[in-house]
Amino acid sequence: MPLTQMELDIEQITRDLNTFERFMDTLPDKIIGFGVRVIVAAILFFVGAKLIKFIRKVTKKSLQRANVETGIIQFLDGLIKACLYGLLILMIAGNFGFDATSVVALVGSAGVTIGLALQGSLSNLAGGVLILLLKPFRVGDFIMESGQGTEGTVKEIGIFYTKLTTTDGKVVVLPNGNLANSSITNATDSPIRRIDLIVGISYDADLREAKEVLRGVMDSDADVLHSEPVLVYVNALADSAVELGMRCYCENPVYWDVRWRLLENAKNALDDARIEIPYQQVSVHMKQE
Repeated sequence: MPLTQMELDIEQITRDLNTFERFMDTLPDKIIGFGVRVIVAAILFFVGAKLIKFIRKVTKKSLQRANVETGIIQFLDGLIKACLYGLLILMIAGNFGFDATSVVALVGSAGVTIGLALQGSLSNLAGGVLILLLKPFRVGDFIMESGQGTEGTVKEIGIFYTKLTTTDGKVVVLPNGNLANSSITNATDSPIRRIDLIVGISYDADLREAKEVLRGVMDSDADVLHSEPVLVYVNALADSAVELGMRCYCENPVYWDVRWRLLENAKNALDDARIEIPYQQVSVHMKQE
């Protein structure tokens, strides 16, 4: 005889209760098994992180002994770190039952989406490779980039970003992709650097005497390279002053010291010679009725 609806409901409830009982019976084993996997994953991560740190340290020392450039060492260190941590994550995922092959296949199938999402990062990675290959600058160089007008000393060339230390001690992080596509002025690449200064004198001052005074300031400076041209010239006839240009050369590392010293000495020398350095002023003429 066919079962009534109530008998069918009772049978379904009985099956559900049996299933729930089996689940509760196996729950402690599942919790223990999951806990063991978590502990194993933690041990894997701890040991793996220590091993990765050791490999990076050994690689750095080997590259330094081979006199490899600092920028290349930093770039390779970042690349090795990313690859090894990616491999470690795949191992931990395998510990939880995820098939590494399936994960790689899933990433591959979603390659277009990931590529679009990481387009900026991939551009920065390619820019970092170009910077290391073409070497427009190295770690320790003072550069000026045209994009944002940022300038500073190169502190680190990473996989995706380059760090600059500005003259006031700030650290600026620039994407490698932008740097690779910008005009870069490298002020350190040449062993010597030209100094250009502009000093204004009064129209009433003796022009020849002023030029001799400024020329004497550069001639008396020990860091000015006298093997290179030393010039004093009229740069412009401005509204309130005759602008005199001072041009000389010095070694790159002492550029700022020499520049600042020449400015101070030029002011003192012109004062001693009683040559006026004018400032912007407005003359007001009152009309009498």
